[in-house]
Amino acid sequence: MFIVCGRALKWLLLTLCWPALLLAQTVPAPAPIKLAMIETLSGPFANTGEAVYRNLLWAVERVNARGGIRLNDGSGARLLSLQRYDNKGQSAEALSALKSAIDDGAGFVLQGNSSATALALLDAINKHNEREPAHRVLFLNYSAVDPVLTNEKCSFWHFRFDAHADMRLAALMTVLKEDRALRSVYILGQDYSFGQAVAREARRQLTLLRPDVQIVGDELHPMGRVKDFSPYVAKIKASGAQAIITGNFGNDLTLLVKAARELGFEGQFYTFYGNALGAPAAIGEAGIGRVLAVADWLPNVPGAPSEAFYQAFRQRFPQPADDYVHLRMQLMVEALVQAIEQAGSLQPVAVARQLARARVTVAGQSGAMRAADHQFQQPLVVGVMERQGAAGVKFDVEGSGFGFRVIKTLSAAQAEQPSRCVMQRPD
Repeated sequence: MFIVCGRALKWLLLTLCWPALLLAQTVPAPAPIKLAMIETLSGPFANTGEAVYRNLLWAVERVNARGGIRLNDGSGARLLSLQRYDNKGQSAEALSALKSAIDDGAGFVLQGNSSATALALLDAINKHNEREPAHRVLFLNYSAVDPVLTNEKCSFWHFRFDAHADMRLAALMTVLKEDRALRSVYILGQDYSFGQAVAREARRQLTLLRPDVQIVGDELHPMGRVKDFSPYVAKIKASGAQAIITGNFGNDLTLLVKAARELGFEGQFYTFYGNALGAPAAIGEAGIGRVLAVADWLPNVPGAPSEAFYQAFRQRFPQPADDYVHLRMQLMVEALVQAIEQAGSLQPVAVARQLARARVTVAGQSGAMRAADHQFQQPLVVGVMERQGAAGVKFDVEGSGFGFRVIKTLSAAQAEQPSRCVMQRPD
């Protein structure tokens, strides 16, 4: 009798509890927070887009590994989901991708490899947010460095995490102005908004800081369409230029330095992006002591936190061709996480207001968003190409045998530039 009653009681308890157990098992996990990366993933600059994807993926993976993001709505931890959209190197395609990303529910748009594309996206996002206040999105920019994006075109919905072109060039000029043997330079760049901005600012800063240096050439070339830079290098050599100033990136930089090596150009390169994506291997021995690059961070920045950060990235992406890590992209994702958690929601205005005051640190590198124009302020470094194993060059890049020794470090305050932004903010 006792056994029968005990079994009956057990069955009764299971019957009563089963709906609750079933409900607990079927409650779906909170939807992930969607980040839409709109980038060039095909065509001649596909390697630049893939490099961005690896960096953003790694940042997202680390956030998710520690449990994701917690909001104040009681829904539990929310993971990040990074979604890829190929703009095929075209602004029109980027606008189509933006529409798809918004339709897919992305609240955060990430882009950077082309200032022309960034300007098109920014205009579209401004109009969308005005037209659809219930479905606004924020634009996080990791490398579109045309200064107008945080000056004349500044927007409440846009945040730039890279130093803009004037800031980068000013950092390079701290080295160039100390080279008293330099007497002539050639300015060469891509013919679009960014390349034009670099050329314009290079002329201005040279006139101001080194009026004794002659500009013997100032030329723009079609972006992504030059297959052989030999004619350009021949003109540079004929001009007598002792140095080239260029904002070129991707294949436009790699093919330029390759042609310079083959034609025996012996001058210096002052570059924005000469530290990877094939450039060091392309120029080889000829670049030792002569190719300079400016960045927010370089693998040979001294310090244990920096070294551990770089080695962790290489463990995640061990192929030499994948070796191009951007610390600023990690700072960007961490700043977004901080802003969402402090806002306690995904409401765009609330997140934007927190993001405008973000202060974050990764691997010993700290940065802060300037609320006035949404331009991130962080240290900058200038490095010079050397053979791996030389003093200050523990790490090479992309298995090339060459790395960059840090020769100049600017604090965030030293790298800061004034802004012309007059920002319109929502009520």
